[in-house]
Formats: sequence, C-alpha cells, structure tokens
Amino acid sequence: MESRTFLRFYAVFVLFTLFAADVWRHTLTWWGYSAIAGVLTIISIVLLIRQRAQWRLSALPLPLLAFVVLAVASVAWSAYPVGTLMGSGTTVVTVIAGLALAITFSRADLLWALGITMRIVLGGSLLFELFVAYVVRAPLLPLWVDYSSYGDDLPKLLFWSRDVMLDGGRIQGLVGSATLLGFLGLLGLIVFGVQFAARSVSRFWGGFWFLVAAVVVWLTRSGTISIAVVVVVAVLVAVLLLRAARSRGSRIAVYSAMAIAVLSVPAIIAGFSDQILQLLGKDSDLTGRIGIWNTVIGMAEQRPVFGWGWVSYWIPWIEPFDDLVIWAGVVQMHAHNAWLDLWMQLGIVGVVVFAALVLSTLLRTWWMAVDRPWVAAGVSAPYTAVTLLPLLVLVALLVQSAAESRLLVEYGLALLVFFAVSTKLPDRRDRLVSPATPIPLTAPNTVRR
Repeated sequence: MESRTFLRFYAVFVLFTLFAADVWRHTLTWWGYSAIAGVLTIISIVLLIRQRAQWRLSALPLPLLAFVVLAVASVAWSAYPVGTLMGSGTTVVTVIAGLALAITFSRADLLWALGITMRIVLGGSLLFELFVAYVVRAPLLPLWVDYSSYGDDLPKLLFWSRDVMLDGGRIQGLVGSATLLGFLGLLGLIVFGVQFAARSVSRFWGGFWFLVAAVVVWLTRSGTISIAVVVVVAVLVAVLLLRAARSRGSRIAVYSAMAIAVLSVPAIIAGFSDQILQLLGKDSDLTGRIGIWNTVIGMAEQRPVFGWGWVSYWIPWIEPFDDLVIWAGVVQMHAHNAWLDLWMQLGIVGVVVFAALVLSTLLRTWWMAVDRPWVAAGVSAPYTAVTLLPLLVLVALLVQSAAESRLLVEYGLALLVFFAVSTKLPDRRDRLVSPATPIPLTAPNTVRR
C-alpha cells in the first residue's frame, strides 16, 4: 500500500467514483456500485489506521465532527429511521474517503490526481457522446433497469444520454447529467489552469485539456455553471491583485473594491433579473426549482429546529420522499439547494453546524491563497499556484450549492472534508508527484510587508 503506483491508482479510482458514480450505477447496477464503494472504504480505513501516528481525532475540525455526530444522532428523532441509518452510513463512508485522501496526500498530490480524473471523465464524456451519436444513434438508457412501468413515453431525465450532441443539445456525458457535467467542466478549467500555472504539465497538453474542459462547459450550457465561472474568475482576480499588492494601503483598496462588488450584487440582480434570466436561458421558475424549494421549505417549517432526520440523497421508496417532489415525470432525490436540504433534514441546528464547517474552511483556504508561506522569522517563500486550488474549487462548490445539493454528498462532501482537514493540519509530503521547486505567480518578495 505504500507504493506510488498503488497510491496513484487508489487516489484516481476514489475520485472517479466520487465524481462519476453514475458510471458504475448505470453499468453495474447499484449492487456493483455498492461493492466498489465498499472495497474503497476498506482501503481508506486501512490507510487511516496505518497512518494513525500522523493524525488524531481531536485535531480534526470541530464543525466536521459535529456535523457527522449530528447526522448519525438524528436517527433518534428521524421520521424515517431506516432511511437515516442508510443515509448517515453513506455520509460516514464519504467522510472517511475525504479524510483518507487528506491524511495520505498533499495538495500537490490532489492536484495531480484531479488532473488525471478530469481527463478521464471529461475526455470520456465527449467520446461517450460521440459513440452514442454515431454508433447507437438513439437515446441510451442505463443498463439492467426495467422502465416498463413508465410506458412508451419515457421521461427525458431517465436517459443516460439523450443523443443530442449532433443536434446542438445539452450533452450529459458519462455522468448522465448536463448540470453535473458542466460543473466537472468548470472543475477541469480550475485544475488544468492551476497545473498550467504551476508548470506541472507541458504547455501543449495543459492548453489542450483546458480547451477540452471549456468545450464541455459550452456543450452543457448550464446557467448555474455560467454564474459559477463568473464568480470563480472574480475571486481569482481578487486573489492575484492581493498577491501583487506591495503595501498595506493597496491591499485595503483591493478589499474595499471586493466589498463594494459583493454589496452591489443584490441590487444588480433586483434591477436586471429579467435580463439575467434571459441570458442564462431560464424562466421565472428556474427550471422548476422554485416549486421544489417551496415544497422543501414547507417541510422544513414543520420541524424547523432539528429537522426530519438526515438521509443524504432522498431515498425514493421511503416516505415522504416517494412522492415529495415529482418533476418532469421523475421522483426527485434532492432539494436542488444544499442549504434548504440541510434545513429540512437537520433543521436550523444542522444549517448552523454545516455553515460553520464551510465558513471556517473557506477562511483558511482564502488566507492560504493570499498569504505567503513563512519559511523563517520575517522571511516568506514565493506564492505557488497549487495554493489557489482549494479556494477556487470551494468557491465553485458553494455557487453550485445554491442550485444543487452536491455539497452534501459524494464529491462535494469529500472535497469539503479534504480541504477542511488539509488546511488545518500540516501539508502532507508529496507521494504521487516528484518534489519540485515552487513556481511563483508574482514577482519574488523575500519579506512580506
């Protein structure tokens, strides 16, 4: 388990399963996916045990521990205790995966593993859609599933691929969702961009895969991802301006401009809501989300403090989720808003605990991105590109959390755990990549003013 080859395979396989779990579910059924997840969980636990001298439970972020305890404890007041046991179990497994990644690998290792995983998922998604378009030549359903109960008019949401690539439609790729694939395209832009800036890949291949990610974002045409791209670019510009600032006054000026920009957002949305919706290709109902949110809010108001009990993904055969929200002919499995999902499942207490986890992690990733690392008293090292990764990915996840609940499950929760733990504990030694001299993104400055 200590060999670089094994650790590389483990890291990429875990990340692929977190990002593209539907590949396993659509080809090997839920049983096959569960078997893969079980094996990966066992390996993760073994890695944590073998490295027990490098971490301890009390050193982990308190909000993270509080969230896990609250989710598991909610079985005591849950309206669906069996569902809560299942949901809290999957949450614990996801947290274990994120923790194992954080304890085992450095941030540079994660960048490498994310780069390989994004190449597989994004490149594979384009090839998959081309295969459907030129070989299958028809919409493709997940394998081994009986959809006879729907009759001849199958809802579009059921299809793995709708065979719309050649018609200019929104592709869904390997993950079976245009919105999810669009987010992975954005993540690819971040990962490949950081790799390019860090010079950890050649200029040709760095540019090539950045272009692939951009093409995926374009072909999915997700309104949420369009907003996320704007926010991520704005945060990146702010960080680079702060890195370039040479005096306290210039840093204050940058922070002042940031505050003005943030405070002006509500006014811009209120004044230009119709134009913004038209630009994003959305109607006033936000593609059915307003109705879903109102239903979830109604549920949350019935149990506002501790919620109905944790369940992670909504389990479609358990009340009340079997018919809580049916949109476009398909039973929905989440609230399309992580914070409303939290409120409904764990109440205001859960929202506060999870918000503390997110906010504390966001602050640590921010300071990591804008502050120079110190190597001695009064002496700082150059900025590096890899320290941008946690902040930019977390910002993208937070924007997505307003329209999707992925922050609470699979890759969203695992990445949050990784960043929460890795920014609190000392960075691990590089195990997947060869140590390299950090590449500064700004002119060297030995002493920080």
